[in-house]
Amino acid sequence: MYNAFYKFWRNPFEITPDPSFLFSTKGHKKALAALCCCLRRRRGIGVLTGEAGTGKTLLICCLLRLLKHSDIGYAYVFNSRLSSLEFLQYVAADFGLDAWSKTKGQVLHELSKYIVARHQQRLTTVIVVDEAHDLSTEALEETRLLTNLETAEEKLLQILLVGHSELDEKLDSLELRQLKQRIAMRSHLEPLDLEETSGYMRHRLHLAGANADGCELFADEAIERIYCHSRGIARLINTVCENALTTAFLRQLSRVPPDIIDEVAFDLRLNVPSPARRTEQNSDPALESDDDPAFTM
Repeated sequence: MYNAFYKFWRNPFEITPDPSFLFSTKGHKKALAALCCCLRRRRGIGVLTGEAGTGKTLLICCLLRLLKHSDIGYAYVFNSRLSSLEFLQYVAADFGLDAWSKTKGQVLHELSKYIVARHQQRLTTVIVVDEAHDLSTEALEETRLLTNLETAEEKLLQILLVGHSELDEKLDSLELRQLKQRIAMRSHLEPLDLEETSGYMRHRLHLAGANADGCELFADEAIERIYCHSRGIARLINTVCENALTTAFLRQLSRVPPDIIDEVAFDLRLNVPSPARRTEQNSDPALESDDDPAFTM
């Protein structure tokens, strides 16, 4: 809608995980390096966690793009709400094996043959599970058992589990202690800080066709408010900026003022505390004090 008006040749704030828009912070570089190291050294299980919207799936898309130009074969599970059998069938099918009509034992046998055959050719085999926090305990146990395929020197199968912070909590549970002991690498993506938020916006605007200082579309105060409302979460930054640019375009404004950012955030209900934050606020002793001005007669 607004691309011609702002002289963009593409939309700068799409929420789809396009690897060409990757903005490499120190945290992203560290996480991607850790994932690559885990695979290359055939260390077994790696875990990447982070708050929803911090860029985990985008990072995985970049990793998979790199894998396409290597001797590494992978199965990518993007919907993890599966039973243990469905999970195994999905993985086998993504490797190109006939799995859907077979029993669990048959699927495991086919997977084992496939993985061993690739290892004999010195080829690396990887299972990447996105949204792994939704995996059942039984399915997570299946991933552990799959890593039993090993030689005295290395694992035959590499597994990357990617998910929200709840995945860390699940992996730290007593019932999954054996799986936790097999984890060779854990990395966590943090939200962007204010400086990174500004750099992230400038990066995406520049790639979309804006001039070298693309953030001139947004006043400094507007960027600060975007950071405040989004809390540095990339997906929310994109959503706020997309709506703000649309609103500014409809008003024929050459720059996005701070009040539009607040208006958009209000419409998106970004100023509504999460349940956890509401609980914290309600338990604040200051809110219960009789000395609060609201209760002063």
